[in-house]
Amino acid sequence: MQLSPIVGTSVVAELIENLQKVDEQPWRRLPPEIASVLRPASPEVAEEMLRAVITTVPAYARPLEGDFGEGIRAGVRQALDHFLAEIAAAGEVPRPDVYRALGQGEMQAGRSLDSLLSAYRIGARIAWRRFSEIGVERGLDPQTLFELAESIFAYIDLLSAESAQGHAAAQSAAAGEQELRRRRLVRILVRDPPPDPDSAAAAAAEARWELPRSLAAVAIGGEHRQLVAARLPADVIAETIGDTVCLLMPDPDGPGRRSELERAVRLAQARAGLGTTVGWQQAGLSLARARAALVLATRTPELVSARDNAGRLLLAADPELAAELAADRLAPLRELSLGSRRRLSETLSVWLAEQGRLVRVAERLGVHPQTARYRLGRLRELFGAELDDPEARFWLALALRVDRQSSGGR
Repeated sequence: MQLSPIVGTSVVAELIENLQKVDEQPWRRLPPEIASVLRPASPEVAEEMLRAVITTVPAYARPLEGDFGEGIRAGVRQALDHFLAEIAAAGEVPRPDVYRALGQGEMQAGRSLDSLLSAYRIGARIAWRRFSEIGVERGLDPQTLFELAESIFAYIDLLSAESAQGHAAAQSAAAGEQELRRRRLVRILVRDPPPDPDSAAAAAAEARWELPRSLAAVAIGGEHRQLVAARLPADVIAETIGDTVCLLMPDPDGPGRRSELERAVRLAQARAGLGTTVGWQQAGLSLARARAALVLATRTPELVSARDNAGRLLLAADPELAAELAADRLAPLRELSLGSRRRLSETLSVWLAEQGRLVRVAERLGVHPQTARYRLGRLRELFGAELDDPEARFWLALALRVDRQSSGGR
């Protein structure tokens, strides 16, 4: 169930502003004797207000029984009693916190404030009609009646503002609890070993998050890493694990999803690693690859995809073993001078990439074909039959890549 909106933002702001202006409310300026004129009719007016609410507002169209009935009755009666008490005192009288509680109750019932505010307005109209009739019978002058009308509706604005605050507070608390449950869900899904399906489903239901068919983990680093999640759709859940923000993004290969992530990373000036797309049961595997990809993200901002950089991740998984492989495969170059070793390494790399096409090798190296031919002859002296073996050529190409990475691309 989605959290219901309270009411329009501008309406809530106006209601709360009215609450802050309580000292300016006009009912405290009415002649105090009006309270004694109106008080005898107060219980009857309260019952009439209740009947009108339950017959007019659909959300309250049910018997006034149990906690619901008690709450509504208490709200109406205390509103009238307090209104008359402040008129009699010509100033502030302590008021029970019923109206914030009513707003909280609407939120907890999954409703917006619309029904409650409608009930307030209906009650205000009935109170004005009945009290004005009494005022006319008792000979109150027209100006006092006008001020009484203004006071009734201003007082209802005050109660509405308090209910809006209660509704907003309950909504904020519910959102905070849901956020905690979603953060816990991230930790459950990425743990090793993976959770059993029943436990995962229960945790997802508590977090109001549907377990997706596919997802990808995203590891966020950088000073502003917390800002990335705030710029992504609501179905992306996040938790901070260690010094990394971990996101779980459903349907990561769907239309526009990658661009949404790239934009969020860019705007937050963060670094990120995108894990491989997996079923939710393998979220921990995707996070491990996302963290490995984050290590490769050396610029800010930058998003590195594990899928697009699988080879680099494979070599980075055990850098010492990769270095040993490179040293072993490129051992024939070890005794050469630094300049010769560099030239022949570059020539060998280009020759392997061009699959032995001499003219293309010379063009890419920017040398005369005869120079390229000479270098290739020298390589054959050093590596012999390995240059004609497809498997050996693969390992040579891999060794050259490792060597370039370890030497900073020189």
